[in-house]
Amino acid sequence: MLDYDLSAVQSWLAQHPETNLWFSLSLLLLLSWLSNYIVKKVLIRGIFRALRASAIGQHQVIQHSAFVARLANIVPALVISKGITLIDGVPATVSTIVVNVCNAFVVLTIALAIANVLSLVNNIYEQRPDARTKPIKGYVQVLKILVFTVAAILMIAALVDRSPLILLSGLGAMAAVLMLIFQDTILSLVASVQISSNDVIRVGDWVEMPQLNADGDVIDIALHTVKVQNWDKTITTIPTRRFMTDAFKNWRGMQQSGGRRIKRSLMLDQQSIHFLDADERKHLNRFSLLQDYLAEKQQEIDSWNSELAEQGKEPVNTRRITNIGTFRAYVQRYLSSHPGVHQQMTLMARQLSPGADGLPLEIYCFTNTTAWLAYEGIQSDIFDHLMAILPEFGLRVYQHPSGMDIRAIQLTRQDD
Repeated sequence: MLDYDLSAVQSWLAQHPETNLWFSLSLLLLLSWLSNYIVKKVLIRGIFRALRASAIGQHQVIQHSAFVARLANIVPALVISKGITLIDGVPATVSTIVVNVCNAFVVLTIALAIANVLSLVNNIYEQRPDARTKPIKGYVQVLKILVFTVAAILMIAALVDRSPLILLSGLGAMAAVLMLIFQDTILSLVASVQISSNDVIRVGDWVEMPQLNADGDVIDIALHTVKVQNWDKTITTIPTRRFMTDAFKNWRGMQQSGGRRIKRSLMLDQQSIHFLDADERKHLNRFSLLQDYLAEKQQEIDSWNSELAEQGKEPVNTRRITNIGTFRAYVQRYLSSHPGVHQQMTLMARQLSPGADGLPLEIYCFTNTTAWLAYEGIQSDIFDHLMAILPEFGLRVYQHPSGMDIRAIQLTRQDD
C-alpha cells in the first residue's frame, strides 16, 4: 500500500514539474536545516562534553569559544551544494551559481573558524605571567590578515568558477598597488617586531609622549595601534610605528628600581642669610640632628682660625658658621633619617644658582616606594616640615609681594 502511495505521488509530481521543483527545493532546505540542527545539538555538544572531561576543556576561554559552531555551518552548505545538482528542473546556470556560492561560503566559514582559533590562542596566551612582556597580538593579527587574504582569493575563484592560480598569477602586476594599500600594515608589522624583540614597551608600562598628549598606562598593544589610558581616564590611540620613530619616555625603569625621585627646590630669601652668633648656635644645638654637626664644624673652624695669628683678630678674616649652611646640613640629616626616603639611592641637598626669585635649595632624593599616592604624601611631608622649620634658622622663603604685603607696608607708613 505504501509503495503504491509513493508511486502515485511520484507520478503526480512528474505531471506537475513546477510543483515537483518547489517540493524538491523545500525538501533540500529542510535537510540542510536538519543536518545543521543535528550537528550543533548532537555533535558539538558531544565534543564539548569530551573537552570538559579533559584539563584543556576546563579553560574558561575554550568553553566560550565558537570555532566548532562555525565549522558546523559547513554541513548545510555541503548538503545544498550536493543536493542542488540532483534536483530535476533546476537550470544549469542556477545550479552552478548555487554550487559556487556554497563553495565560497565554505571557504569563508573555514577562514572565520581559523581566525577564531587564533583569537583563542591569543586569549589563552594573555593569561600567562610573561604575556605582558612578550605580547603576540600583533603577530596574531598578521596571521588573520593572511588567512582572510587567502580566503578572499579562494572565494573569488569559487564565485567566478576559475582556478585560484589564475588570480594569483595576476598578483605580481598588482604588487606595487598592494604595497601602497598595505604600507601602514607593513610598517606596523615591522614596528611590532622591533617593539617585541627589543622590549620597548609592555602592557602596563607608564609611557609619556607629549607630542601626542599621551601620559598614562599602556592598556593594549595591537598590530596597528597602541592604546594608552591617560591619568584623566581618557584613552589615546597611537600608531605602533610612532614608538619606533618618535621620542617617548617609559617609566618602567623607575617602577622596577623601587624608588621615585624627588627633585624640588625651596626658594630662600637671600637677605635672610647671615652668620650665626653664639646665641643662635646655642639655640640650634637643641636639634638632635645638628649636635654632632655643630660640634665638628665648630672644631674645624676653630682649628682653621687658630692658624691665622694676628689676622684672626678681625672677624672678616675668620671662618664662621652660616645659617644656610647649617640648614643644608639639617636637611641632609633629616632626609637620611626619614623612613620614606630610599637610603641606597642618591640623596643630597644642594644650592643652585641664585636668581631674582631667591636662592634655590634643591632637595634631590628618592622615595622608597613608586606608588603615586604614597610618593606624593612623602614629598609633601618633607616640604611641610622644611618650610615650617625654616624660621628656626633665621631663614625666610622668598615669594613675590602679594596684596597683603603691600597693604601692610602702607599701614606701617601711616602709623609712622
